[in-house]
Amino acid sequence: MAGFLVLVAVGLMGLCMNGSWGVEAGQKAPRRIHTLFSVECQNYFDWQTVGLMHSYKKAGQPGPITRLLSCTDDEKKKYKGMHLAPTFEVPSMSRHPETGDWYPAINKPAGVVHWLKHSKEAENVDWVLILDADMIIRGPIVPWELGAEKGKPVAAYYGYLVGCDNILSQLHTKHPDLCDKVGGLLAMHMDDLRALAPMWLSKTEEVREDRAHWTTNITGDIYGKGWISEMYGYSFGAAEVGLQHKINDNLMIYPGYTPREGVVPILFHYGLPFSVGNWSFSKLDHHEDGIVYDCGRLFPEPPYPKEVKLMESDPNKRRALLLNLECINTLNEGLLLQHAANGCPKPKWSKYLSFLKSKTFAELTRPKQLTPATLQFEKAVHFYLSGQPGNITRLLSCTDEDLKQYTGHDLAPTHYVPSMSRHPLTGDWYPAINKPAAVLHWLNHANTDAEYIVILDADMILRGPITPWEFKAARGRPVSTPYDYLIGCDNELANLHTRHPEACDKVGGVIIMHIDDLRKFALLWLHKTEEVRADTAHYATNITGDIYESGWISEMYGYSFGAAELKLRHQISSEILIYPGYAPQPGVRYRVFHYGLEYKVGNWSFDKANWRNVDVVNKCWGQFPDPPDPSTLDQTDKNKLQTDLLSIECIKTLNEALRLHHERRNCPDPNSLSNSNSDAAEEVVVSRKFGKLDASHVVGSNRAEMNHSQEISEPTLTDGLFSSVRFWVVALWVFCGLGFLTVASVLFSGRRGKGKRGKSYRIKRRNSGSGFMDINGRDRHLRGGEVPL
Repeated sequence: MAGFLVLVAVGLMGLCMNGSWGVEAGQKAPRRIHTLFSVECQNYFDWQTVGLMHSYKKAGQPGPITRLLSCTDDEKKKYKGMHLAPTFEVPSMSRHPETGDWYPAINKPAGVVHWLKHSKEAENVDWVLILDADMIIRGPIVPWELGAEKGKPVAAYYGYLVGCDNILSQLHTKHPDLCDKVGGLLAMHMDDLRALAPMWLSKTEEVREDRAHWTTNITGDIYGKGWISEMYGYSFGAAEVGLQHKINDNLMIYPGYTPREGVVPILFHYGLPFSVGNWSFSKLDHHEDGIVYDCGRLFPEPPYPKEVKLMESDPNKRRALLLNLECINTLNEGLLLQHAANGCPKPKWSKYLSFLKSKTFAELTRPKQLTPATLQFEKAVHFYLSGQPGNITRLLSCTDEDLKQYTGHDLAPTHYVPSMSRHPLTGDWYPAINKPAAVLHWLNHANTDAEYIVILDADMILRGPITPWEFKAARGRPVSTPYDYLIGCDNELANLHTRHPEACDKVGGVIIMHIDDLRKFALLWLHKTEEVRADTAHYATNITGDIYESGWISEMYGYSFGAAELKLRHQISSEILIYPGYAPQPGVRYRVFHYGLEYKVGNWSFDKANWRNVDVVNKCWGQFPDPPDPSTLDQTDKNKLQTDLLSIECIKTLNEALRLHHERRNCPDPNSLSNSNSDAAEEVVVSRKFGKLDASHVVGSNRAEMNHSQEISEPTLTDGLFSSVRFWVVALWVFCGLGFLTVASVLFSGRRGKGKRGKSYRIKRRNSGSGFMDINGRDRHLRGGEVPL
């Protein structure tokens, strides 16, 4: 498979609009989780089992856990670690029963297949978490909280599985476009595992036997010995059964690596050596180590956290070192407890043992919770729904001032680029130039192994995968969609701005281009955009097709003229993109909605321009107006019906993404909104009933101001939390005042009544009570008047 990447350029009007696409919300019940890990009857796996089991309990991982134990008959006779974990024994396939090949890693898929077929507990499982033994759990790993869905498992990224992008995947799966470079942490629905497991095993056998393609340049295996055949077996097997992974590179971390800011990994994978100062640890140094059964012996004592804080001043590097300590210390804590369970005598006191038992260490290793940054996937929500293979990158153009205030960093995997909205040389204000400028910056500053690049606009919705081979893209032959209004390709504009006007293609929107072509082309794209933008003498509609005659589409001509300079002739396809509201061609399965223009269904309409200053992302439960119900549409005109159904699909996909985002943000139940928000809620609901929300009404009375003002009020649907807090603050304030006045009244009455306590004293007591009632009455009056704090 040819690897490729999707680029989305954003930052129009020079603004970084706040907000973030959420990942898909968790599934509703049932939610029975089971954790699996596979090992063999060896000391090497026993100490790993102790570490994993200890962290499983310490982290509060929900659901049962099962160790899939592969032993030969001879190994089982001598094995003494049956008590280390809940265990399901599976036949050893280390020596393949048919080929005789020695490959212990095959026991992982073989063990899963055996467990599914023969274990009673497998009959009562909805979700499965598959880990490796050399892992430490830091916090609860709940599949639906990670965003896993049926058909869409969550997995960690294994970028070195380059075989997904070359001949290896083409040889071993009918769907190389679905091959994901994943492994390590696997969270999936039980139905998916049942479909996958037999294919995982057979593909492992298949890749293992394909010795002709074990070389490093094909597999990424530095030893070239086929050792990672099982990993490819998983990826190819998943591709065969159509699983599309949600790839998360934040959940799992190798000790020694530095997590991104804001990311809290919930899983250590100590498969590689790591160090802290002069101290180091490598699991391979303990391959035959019987440390589990050697009373009082732990792995070498690492430095203490206080020492690390003195050792490293850089906060990011210091954080990485502290994670290293947490990993090895959790392993040693597990060994210490296992020794006690084995009946070992109490170890002698030492500073290190005291530290492992201290409140300080308990606090450092308390269960970790997921953060929004940790949950960020490698692809955006609609990107997943489409089944688009490869990775996605948002090219974000921001000024320094915009970036300081921007809060949408978790919207998508992002490459930050300097804003050219205001041209640094000419001072011209033209935000559209950020698109070619950002692509050029990305090419010069990012590393990619992608062979093809797909370039989209942000106002697009993916409906299905866009692959270069399906649309016949090739080196020197990019693919794009028709933009027939670019009439400048046929007149003097092309003659002025390219040496090869005959090679000018009227294209745009979706671009599929070989990386080599893009590297040659990007600078020309930028230069030609600047050139056309500066040619104000030829802005006229009859020359450019721009009805506003403002030079706004200079970037589009920059693309066409730049491509013409290199004689890049496009394969033009009208079957990739459709504008909602346009009539579809019969039988065409469009891959992209481009909602750049207003579109209507009956009395309902949507125009993205009306929502420029409306924040539907950060306001809980904000969304766009609901379209009409499809069942209410006129069924007689089939062409009109298909047009309307596509329009409804586009807006419903946008609204569904917003709903999932609000759920992920833990927005309060919309049914619990306080009465103080009922008017705003009613206004939005009423507008939806009429099928259209007039942006001029909710944003401001002057529609012209909407495009220019940054301070126009926005329609909001407040979540009710603030108003509830305000109510109770007012109530508490009034209560305290009442209490003070009551006490003062009692004391005052007491002083006046000193000495003689007869009838007059009882009257005064009654009067003081009536005074209290008066105060309550005044409180009711104040509440009725809503006196502000």
